[in-house]
Amino acid sequence: MCDKICFEEKEGAFLSRIIIVDDYKPFCIMWADFLASNYPGKAIIQIFTNPFSAMPHLDSNISLLLIDYEMPQIDGKKFLEYAASKGVKRSRMIVTSAKDINELHKIFPPGSCLAVINKEDPAQNEAFIMILDSFMKKLEC
Repeated sequence: MCDKICFEEKEGAFLSRIIIVDDYKPFCIMWADFLASNYPGKAIIQIFTNPFSAMPHLDSNISLLLIDYEMPQIDGKKFLEYAASKGVKRSRMIVTSAKDINELHKIFPPGSCLAVINKEDPAQNEAFIMILDSFMKKLEC
């Protein structure tokens, strides 16, 4: 079961599905709250601190999947590959990590996901926000 659902579906409205998977719950809550406050009523947001709990929820109807690379249960690369095998489009997955961005780009080459972000770098977080904003605007179409 997920740790938190930020939105309930509104009758007759299409809501995007966003899943955040990170073993560090404060990070999950921070991004879920950011998405909820910046894109109110646009998405159902689920957060999972255990990637194995998230696995049954992965399918082709996910609008955005945020994955932490460094989790004790399974690394983000394996989780990303599993998500892709369940129908989640790679262009809808963003990987976050505290690792150096150059190392992340070696692990996740172009085309393997939408973006890789060093979550401890303020400039990377600004880029992350721009990516999220652009992505959420595209979902409104």
